Amino acid sequence: MDITSSSTIIVTGASSGIGRATAELLGEAHARVILASRNRSALEELHARLPGSMAVVTDMTDASSIHDLVARAIGEFGHIDALINNAGQGLHTPIEAIDPDDLRAIFELNVIGPLIAMQEVLPHMRSAHHGAIVNISSGTTRMIPAGFGGYAASKAALNMLSQAARAECAADGIAVSLIYPFLTRTHFHENLLRNGSVQSRGAGLAAAGHSPEFVARHIVRALLTGETDIVLTPGTPEAELPASWNASAV
Repeated sequence: MDITSSSTIIVTGASSGIGRATAELLGEAHARVILASRNRSALEELHARLPGSMAVVTDMTDASSIHDLVARAIGEFGHIDALINNAGQGLHTPIEAIDPDDLRAIFELNVIGPLIAMQEVLPHMRSAHHGAIVNISSGTTRMIPAGFGGYAASKAALNMLSQAARAECAADGIAVSLIYPFLTRTHFHENLLRNGSVQSRGAGLAAAGHSPEFVARHIVRALLTGETDIVLTPGTPEAELPASWNASAV
């Protein structure tokens, strides 16, 4: 798809990390960005800096909240060109210690939420014969994830839904893509779920990872190209990203 000043793009988890960097990059490209997150103050601050954006406080574990997000986007702009399913949370616990309630909560946010978001936008995209969906997976699904099994399982489920959606939607001009970040320099590892509460484990774990801006530029790349998946292999120098993929060229 092309990204223009009339492009309407939903970004979930937009208040921080990869989601925030993606929203900022799309804002530089003059797209109309729908900012979705539970963090009202962070959304309002970002909204104030991105002309043409809309901030919608959204709980991605609540179907009615997701429905409201899409309905407000359609009500304001009349169409949705792209959805970036970025909101998610980690669960870094050995298999024998996983609390089933924690696993259910992670699946609600990492799998069911993105599924409902896709279900909400697809009728609008089908009627327009146009659209792009980018789902943020994880490099843990491409390894033996000792200690990360519950989280990796949720992202593996998202992978399968994404691949099926790509096959089902291709004839309608809708591209569904997957991004596989490995380590990213965000607060992700400081907001892990354990025993029903958020805990920090390995806050410095991602110190050597990619910047959220690097991941964001590949998300925009997926929007532009519609390619099936992009794997952000650890150690890839950020300078190797072609200049044609940055915001100034979008």
